[in-house]
Amino acid sequence: MEGGTRRAADTASEQLPDDIGPRRVVFGFDGYLDRVREVVADRTDPTSYERLPRLADFRDRLDRSVEAGSSLSYEWLEDGRRTGGHTCHLARAFGTWDFSPTLVGMYGDPVRETFEREFGDYDLVTLGEPGVTDAVEFDDGKLMLTEIGDTMALDWDGLDDRFGHDRLVDRLDGAALLGVGYWSETPRIPTVLTGLRDRWADIDAPPETVLVDPGDVRKLDADRLRSGRAAIGELTDVTDVVVSANRAEADVLADAYAGEADREFAAAAEAVFDALEPTWFVGHGIDHSVVVTADGTERVSVPAVDEPEMTTSSGDHFNAGLALARISGLDPAAAVVVGNAVAGHFVRTADQPSLDEVHSFVDDYMAKF
Repeated sequence: MEGGTRRAADTASEQLPDDIGPRRVVFGFDGYLDRVREVVADRTDPTSYERLPRLADFRDRLDRSVEAGSSLSYEWLEDGRRTGGHTCHLARAFGTWDFSPTLVGMYGDPVRETFEREFGDYDLVTLGEPGVTDAVEFDDGKLMLTEIGDTMALDWDGLDDRFGHDRLVDRLDGAALLGVGYWSETPRIPTVLTGLRDRWADIDAPPETVLVDPGDVRKLDADRLRSGRAAIGELTDVTDVVVSANRAEADVLADAYAGEADREFAAAAEAVFDALEPTWFVGHGIDHSVVVTADGTERVSVPAVDEPEMTTSSGDHFNAGLALARISGLDPAAAVVVGNAVAGHFVRTADQPSLDEVHSFVDDYMAKF
């Protein structure tokens, strides 16, 4: 294990406070109903079956079907339902940590009972209809089949029509953090970032950090990615901006901004940092994560798990831990350790970690390899 990971873990253990205290956080602007599913590989009788374990196995069967010129039929089963998307996953985590989340997103008109039941005690602002996602779980990844809700049409003017810029400014006043996701599902999100920059001076005590999750940007063409990139750098003129993406997303962004190439993870992250000019760019992966700042690039290894309980939304849980660390003032590599810890606990248990459990994972980080 490289010394950088050990130093980052030790620093995270030292810097992460025991008592963060109740604070407000704001998340926008999506909302999803997730149906968690698994694919049946072989069924022996009406009550017994074997689950298809790997996304690669799914691909192999699909390839054989295409080569044979035949259709392909899979049986899949629902393994639970929950609210999802950037706003819900991060608000759920921060609510567990005794923060006071504000959720501004797509929860139905009127608010769907599923969202009301889970988040009704929070400040919940609906802008339209949610999307619906079938999240198919595999041991080596997931397949997300999504019906997009009203996020696709949301822009800065639409946000004013549905909620009001003054009301948004009021919600941001005194908040510790604003989380924004996902560019992939809200193609006009750069107009929202530009609008926020223009109104930032109207906020008496604005959030010190804006966390931006671009999402699966493979859905956006390179021209759109290039035309929207300036909004992030311009927002950095008025506040700290942290952009967080997984390995595949970082590669797509790097290809769009620096030309297509076969890059190492760190090189892709550096290309994105140079193009977007955020305060931090963080790339999270299965075996290691990277963080790029003006001071350079740091790599942090990830303790793997052979049989995860759930991988859907592991990236959102990484972002929750990263945001928690950012609010707490941790150094960049140490913040990545906390992100890995929150995601690591979630994929092992399919449950939100308490603050004590986050501390425990961070303190035992090196022992998990």
